[in-house]
Amino acid sequence: MRQEYWIMLVAWFFVFAWIPIVIATNRKVHPKVLFFLFMVELWERFSYYGMRAFLVLYLGAQLAAGGFAMDKGTRYAVYAAFGAMVYLTPLAGGFLADKVLGFRLSIIWGAVLMASGQFTLAAGQGNEYMLYLGLALLVTGNGFFKPNISSMIGKFYAQGDARRDQAFTIFYMGINIGAFISPLTCGAVAQIEGWSYGFLIAGTGMVTGLGIFLYTSHCGYLEDHADPPAVGVKAVAGLPVRPLVFAGTLLFVPVAAALIYKNSIVTYLLIALGSGAVAYMIALSFMYDKAERQRIWVLVILLFFTSVFWGFFELAGSALNVFTDENVDKTVFGNPIPASVFQAVNALFIVLLAPVFTLMWGIMARKNVEPNAPVKFAFGLMLLGVGFLILNLGRGAAVDGVMPLIFLILCYLFHTLGELALSPVGLSLVTKLAPARLVGFMMGFWFLSSAIGLQAGGWIAGESAAPQGRDAGRNDEQSARYL
Repeated sequence: MRQEYWIMLVAWFFVFAWIPIVIATNRKVHPKVLFFLFMVELWERFSYYGMRAFLVLYLGAQLAAGGFAMDKGTRYAVYAAFGAMVYLTPLAGGFLADKVLGFRLSIIWGAVLMASGQFTLAAGQGNEYMLYLGLALLVTGNGFFKPNISSMIGKFYAQGDARRDQAFTIFYMGINIGAFISPLTCGAVAQIEGWSYGFLIAGTGMVTGLGIFLYTSHCGYLEDHADPPAVGVKAVAGLPVRPLVFAGTLLFVPVAAALIYKNSIVTYLLIALGSGAVAYMIALSFMYDKAERQRIWVLVILLFFTSVFWGFFELAGSALNVFTDENVDKTVFGNPIPASVFQAVNALFIVLLAPVFTLMWGIMARKNVEPNAPVKFAFGLMLLGVGFLILNLGRGAAVDGVMPLIFLILCYLFHTLGELALSPVGLSLVTKLAPARLVGFMMGFWFLSSAIGLQAGGWIAGESAAPQGRDAGRNDEQSARYL
């Protein structure tokens, strides 16, 4: 089985890394750069979701197995703080790209930091200092990489260009292909061969994405869209600002590490930021007429429910991941499958069902029966709840505390349906309802609401944790099946 996973890894590399680059030579429909950026994002998401698939399992593994033997509450809190900061740092990274660095330098710098984070985690297996340093490098690098690779796509299409939505759909598929193949490789290899190998493969994926981006830049496909801003901040107190940004980034890394370690601080930070943002938006709304004021209030309410949704949805990487490891029969065709592999199910369902949702909304719109955004939000939350109800029903079919795999798959199916009903609608709604001068701020609040949801999910997961003493023996038994 171990040999099979390595063969699959090599096969996926050639299929997903090189075929789209060959396709990119055709410029009849889209510019070449789209397909190259598609591959850059695919490998970055491969890297991120690859380590995310087994992070909580690594934190809970016994010391003899290279882990940290953290209790469930602690590892859920670390995972939540890490995830919340992943959503927060793009706010600063996007601002610095617009005002100082430009897209090219921001993406390269972010990719270098993220690859360094993965390799730090690989080299420091079982070392607590290296753990938090690696996570902090990932958080910081993501802030520079994530918002700017997406923003660059829009630069190659004029406003009103019919190809624009198609381009972002293609790009979105790259995200989910990367999220799908990474648990099947990084997660599986980490649990079968050793944790360091999982991080090593994730880091190699990030280096692959960086290499494709450098090639894209070298060939001139980025044109002038990735250059530093012509009008921007050049100096601070007489000092060139770009070196200050790089130095400040390195100084922020230990701060990020401390925040992930002392994760309760992140909770208070998000409460302060969230409360301040809501108060500011409500106060600002009175500067607009009644119609626009009410639209701002609607956005505030819907973004609250967005936080609720992500708080429970993101349990997939923490509590549900551990639950799968301990309480689900993961035997498929007679072979035991590592728990982290099932982190790929959501991405697979998105790839399969996103076109169906697009077609469905289009048909309903033509017939004037498409539900409005609040109704779609309600459906998203309802479907999320149905997923958990199905998981609860699986208890009746459990034998010795282990339930059939079908209940987990159905849970992920309904969660994905909920995500497709709520997430794209929310992003679109922000751009439609927010006043023109507030679109950027409201989009930032969207990311903030997601960060708040992730941090709240850490508390929810901690409250759902079973007594550690009962789980410890089962963890050892599960590990013995793969190692």
